Amino acid sequence: MREVSPERFAEIAMLARSASGRAEYLHWDRLRRLPAPDGLTHREWWLTIKVARHDGLRAVALADATGRPFRFSVPDVALEALHAIDLCTAGNLAAGGKVGVPGQVVNPENRNLFLASSLMEEAITSSQLEGAVTTRKVAAEMIRTGRKPRDVSERMILNNYRTMRRIRELKDSALTPELVFEVHRMVTDDTLDDPTAAGRFRRPDEKIVVGGEYGEVVHTPPIATELPQRMALMCDFANNVTPDAFVHPVVRGIILHFWLAFDHPFVDGNGRTARALFYWSMLRQGYWPFEFISISHILRKAPVKYVRSFLYTETDDNDLAYFVVAQADVIIQALQELSTYIDRKMAEVREAKSTIHSLDLFNHRQSALIIEAVKATGRRYTIKEHQNMHGVVYQTARTDLLDLANRGVLELKKKGKELVFRVPSDIGERLKRLEGSEG
Repeated sequence: MREVSPERFAEIAMLARSASGRAEYLHWDRLRRLPAPDGLTHREWWLTIKVARHDGLRAVALADATGRPFRFSVPDVALEALHAIDLCTAGNLAAGGKVGVPGQVVNPENRNLFLASSLMEEAITSSQLEGAVTTRKVAAEMIRTGRKPRDVSERMILNNYRTMRRIRELKDSALTPELVFEVHRMVTDDTLDDPTAAGRFRRPDEKIVVGGEYGEVVHTPPIATELPQRMALMCDFANNVTPDAFVHPVVRGIILHFWLAFDHPFVDGNGRTARALFYWSMLRQGYWPFEFISISHILRKAPVKYVRSFLYTETDDNDLAYFVVAQADVIIQALQELSTYIDRKMAEVREAKSTIHSLDLFNHRQSALIIEAVKATGRRYTIKEHQNMHGVVYQTARTDLLDLANRGVLELKKKGKELVFRVPSDIGERLKRLEGSEG
């Protein structure tokens, strides 16, 4: 852009302020396709935006191949999302009117149901983002039944599921290179062409590039010899050692996600490891709802947006705000989906209670089991478990469960000599059909 006189710059700034108010954090690639404010060219408009952003950017210890640091700010659009996330974590169910996590999620009766569902969703969709090709139904069946994975895709998903469970246990541990290696070993176990690559840095002879949608190179990671030092800096950032100034916890988790993905320290599994560390960071910093949400579920719906937020950061002076804004929006969507899911499951429970009452077919023990089963499709019950739960003799418990199986509410299977009663995925529909036949 040609040199701008002080007088013209003052005029440009005034025109830009009068046209401000756009919620997006615009990149030149997007801005040049929009109508410019009256009296401004696109380049003049871009100049005012860049000048306004400059003073608000703060550096982190992550640098690109030329040594230029990455910097971040928290634009207004991200501040609004962070406020909603904070309110949600603090227990405000309205969360500023934008998102809420109903209180049922922390009810001990429901917690395991919602936790298992979210862990499976994240395990499946995070693996699908990295190329796993199995369906959600098949993958969920594998996890619920405990059968061994049949191929690499299923192994990736099972690895992710186990990793997410382990992350919950690691949330009180500081991040170290050894912990990062442990996470990487877990997500890549028995899935790499070279099994020795699990839990170690890529070597100088292992040339890694990140390809785009059409096979083009969109990112070349730092050289392998720099990785030990870079990971040490990343751990300092993750552990709140750097920088000296306050960084909002959600922003810290988002930047950690970007950091590992940018450095790409492993031959494979970098995306899954990055997202696992994001969850570690959020749980470590006290953001309990992140046990129950799946960001990969949202990312998989719009993978191009995910990639674009990386590219915008790298192509606009290492401005991490693009990734911060994009990921804050992903988190809000994930929280909204959790809220919707919980509401739906609670509605199913209420409907089941109504149906049970109208049928008048079941005793109180069977009714309690059905209400629990509606919230936990795929769960298995044994006669011994039912006996212990209700303090009845074995024959009474057996009669209860066989009656439910005969009426189609549960599915009866044999596991060796033991009878196992499984909750079908369509238990709600089965109860409705039963109600219709009785009516």
